[in-house]
Amino acid sequence: MKPRYRSMIRKMEIRESRSRASTDRPAWSLYILKCCDGSFYTGVTNDLDRRLRAHQDGRASRYTRTRRPVELVYREECGGRSQALSRECAVKSMGRKGKEGLIAGFASRCESEAPE
Repeated sequence: MKPRYRSMIRKMEIRESRSRASTDRPAWSLYILKCCDGSFYTGVTNDLDRRLRAHQDGRASRYTRTRRPVELVYREECGGRSQALSRECAVKSMGRKGKEGLIAGFASRCESEAPE
């Protein structure tokens, strides 16, 4: 992770620890979308449904705007915003094979948890 981002995230963690209790704050999520051209987009949000609608409508990011439709292929609860951003940096630094492995593990977990 770049030093600038590390410093920014450290400051966020301090602010979060001083702010109100964690139960009052919405949980942040990391998500990965698969675009129509086969590329992946990684982001964080505290309202995944709203963010997915925005991506599908072309209002969420420049990257996904021209690569619609997008499909949610991975999501992970991260707790606070700083933890979600740290995790986003880690996932974005992975290569394509690393992301595909993460997604494959998530898919197999979802299949094993599905009711029969």
